[in-house]
Amino acid sequence: MTEPNTTETVNEARKFIAVEGPIGVGKTSLARRLAKCFQAELLLEEAEENPFLERFYQNPKSAALPTQLFFLFQRARELQKARQPDLFAPLRVADFLMEKDRLFARMNLDDDELRLYEQVYAQMAVDAPRPDLVIYLQAPVDVLMNRIRKRGRPEEDTIERTYLQKVVDDYAHFFHYYDDAPLLIVNASGVDLVESEDDFQELLGRIDTTVKGRHYFNPKSVHV
Repeated sequence: MTEPNTTETVNEARKFIAVEGPIGVGKTSLARRLAKCFQAELLLEEAEENPFLERFYQNPKSAALPTQLFFLFQRARELQKARQPDLFAPLRVADFLMEKDRLFARMNLDDDELRLYEQVYAQMAVDAPRPDLVIYLQAPVDVLMNRIRKRGRPEEDTIERTYLQKVVDDYAHFFHYYDDAPLLIVNASGVDLVESEDDFQELLGRIDTTVKGRHYFNPKSVHV
């Protein structure tokens, strides 16, 4: 697959693009392809490295706090890289926003755990860089469940539909009010932004023209 010329597909003023969305929507795969296309540094949260995640999906109440703290430390460490100038890779692409950490903390922790989490967060003094563009991928729960099953990660085998619906709803609520950066909301339910060159090129065009405000992208092609 031939990637497009980077100077024609990314606004040179951009330093940081974040791709977000619920579990299984394809944010990491898209972030990888964008980083390759733009010759950018890639920042990943690497969920498979979290040793508590499988236990959390099996029994959320017993493993929610260590799961969340591991992600907090991991995400903060990755974002520190984005605060350091890099002459060779001036653009960074991440598959997460730091704000998503608190979103999941409030979703999964009980009151006592959340108070402890907030204390840890405050002590870390996380100074996350502000993205120049956020790409929010959306898809219905049925689509997400199907994609999760297809990728076959053992730690995700016990994800329940009710939990995934809660994730989808909380993301929708969060981005309904989000205005910290230009936002491109993408209907990712019927497209393949990684394997389809047409879909990817159409997305690149939207990325290049999204410089402020909120925008919606419903790709023309549909894959079944």
